[in-house]
Amino acid sequence: MWTATTKQDLRSKLPGLPRPVILVPTMGALHPGHASLIELARKRAGENGTVIVSIFVNPIQFDRPSDLEKYPRCLDADLTVCRKNGADGVFIPEDGEMYFTDRSVTVIESSLSKHLCGATRPGHFDGVCTVVLKLFNLTRCDAAVFGEKDFQQLAIIRRMLRDLDLGTEIIPHPTVRENDGLAMSSRNGRLTPEQRVSAPRIRQALTIAAEKSSVDDILSTARNFIEESPFAKIDYLSLVDAETLAPADDLSSKRVLACAVFYGEVRLIDHITIKPRA
Repeated sequence: MWTATTKQDLRSKLPGLPRPVILVPTMGALHPGHASLIELARKRAGENGTVIVSIFVNPIQFDRPSDLEKYPRCLDADLTVCRKNGADGVFIPEDGEMYFTDRSVTVIESSLSKHLCGATRPGHFDGVCTVVLKLFNLTRCDAAVFGEKDFQQLAIIRRMLRDLDLGTEIIPHPTVRENDGLAMSSRNGRLTPEQRVSAPRIRQALTIAAEKSSVDDILSTARNFIEESPFAKIDYLSLVDAETLAPADDLSSKRVLACAVFYGEVRLIDHITIKPRA
């Protein structure tokens, strides 16, 4: 397994890479959920294709400096995960390698990012779109694997590909969960023992609420269940249209119940799909 730390080094490897090239973009601190993304990329690339994992803690997608500063970094362990799960190469750039000091171009999505995480994390998805587009250009990948846990991110990246006429295929992977239902996240390791015991309530709340028959009941049930924990502070809890991500006031078509919850400084997200009611 090769590694590249500069754009020039990465570009020097591209001409000889067998197709298809499948990219797995990450910010490191890899857990079994990431491992499953790499495994899926390996399966889609086949024995003869190429799997590239990128590890880059993207500074321009963080809305809180403290979150960026405390984001876990464990490169040696990450490389082991990449190697064990079938990566052929890993791109590990520094901040200065990815962004010029006088950079003045940013990719901005102006519709799907108005709500949910986009509303509470200003500039977050501008940073996501910008770095993903750069990684697509740098790796010349044929496809890229993204987890469905970040469903708003996935929808926005798909919109960027559509609107900018990019040919990259997006390969989604279902959310990977701990045994107690908590969605796997690199931030889970920052939870205190008490917070970690409480955090699975997020999934429990969404699951229970999804069975209710009205929008008000769905939202109130989820909110009350989460807020029973003294450790939890809801950042947002919304029922949105599955396609437009705009707030929904009925259950006439497929909806998504989504939330972000703070446990101290640790922000966790999750969602559940709700089928149309007859």
